[in-house]
Amino acid sequence: MSRTVRLVILALVLYIGTYVIFRQTRIEVWERDQQAYVIFPDGYGVALYYLWRPLVYVDGAVTTMRFHIGPHR
Repeated sequence: MSRTVRLVILALVLYIGTYVIFRQTRIEVWERDQQAYVIFPDGYGVALYYLWRPLVYVDGAVTTMRFHIGPHR
């Protein structure tokens, strides 16, 4: 396997792995609708949301998880 292929695989593993770790540590149940949400923090959370947007779409479609930027009000 070439070095480039290994680097691409490593980059994909890191991309997906960091998303999974973030997702598992940021789940909150909103009292109003009793639904679980992954909460992206204000500020840098917007950048993370757009960085992981392809994974967010797949995750939401497969698991029906919901996502929110900033705390629920």
